[in-house]
Amino acid sequence: MTDATLPAPPARTQFAALAPGLALAALVAAAGYGLRLAPGLGSFSPMILALGLGVVVRVALGPLPNLRPGVVFAMRRVLRVAIVLLGLQLTVGQVAEVGAGGVAVIAASLGATFLATVALGRLLGVDARLAQLIAAGTSICGASAVLAANTAVRGRDEDVAYAVACVTVFGSIAMFAYPHLASPFGLDAHAYGLWSGASIHEIAQVVAAAFQQGPDAGEFGVVAKLARVMMLAPVVAALGFYMARSGDGAARAPFPWFVLGFVALVALNSVVTLPAAPKTFAIEATPALLAVALAAMGLETDLAKLREKGLRPLLLGLASFLFIASFSLALVKLAT
Repeated sequence: MTDATLPAPPARTQFAALAPGLALAALVAAAGYGLRLAPGLGSFSPMILALGLGVVVRVALGPLPNLRPGVVFAMRRVLRVAIVLLGLQLTVGQVAEVGAGGVAVIAASLGATFLATVALGRLLGVDARLAQLIAAGTSICGASAVLAANTAVRGRDEDVAYAVACVTVFGSIAMFAYPHLASPFGLDAHAYGLWSGASIHEIAQVVAAAFQQGPDAGEFGVVAKLARVMMLAPVVAALGFYMARSGDGAARAPFPWFVLGFVALVALNSVVTLPAAPKTFAIEATPALLAVALAAMGLETDLAKLREKGLRPLLLGLASFLFIASFSLALVKLAT
């Protein structure tokens, strides 16, 4: 009997191979949620904490080849399910609430930041794939965008970990700095909310920063941020097409078809009133699944290789953050 005619391994065997690694990733993700209860860590996303804990576990235990199938499954399949489910948090109506001017500010800031980050990465000598991941995380929605973009970019695990670290550090700085800048820059609640939603990295960071200027600023900031998240699909799709068409002899990345699932759920959520219970469950499950995926990413990250990348990518992350903050602020001042 040839390999081509061998039967596929039974589902029970596949599950047995995946279960240990999946269980470890889920355990690390759960620990990330628990760590948020520690003093001073409540403002951090459990996804970020799960990534950090995953790296710590990898350093402590070393490579775990027997667990790798489940860990890789979490990094890829679980991640894609989570990104698709993210569509249930968005509707086309939310974009309409931002208005044409607000959408223009968000889209222009996103596009300019992505292109500027990639160009500056080239000047700094940062690996192109890492620069693209930092660009995606800064311009769209932090760690979620880094993970989604990597399905097209196909960067190394260390690239993903470094990019997530960059957007976490500078998004956290923005979260604490922005509330002190609203008055000096002469921003009212609407303008400040738009600036926060258009430029701060993570949704949780936008919530923390925007609501410090009152409920009107907070609510508009969240809506603006969700409109920005909706642009994740076209950006990842464009990256997929670009990577599929470009090639220097390396394997070409496939088009990330899961983004169509994301778009389909956004469309469904926009035209159909979904039952509250399953929708709430799916929305609450999304960050948990992303935490499992990031925990797996940490478990696959070699800290020695991460250190080898040096400070240039960190400098790129800083420059990207300053660019989106200043560029979007200028557009907000012009539009309001």
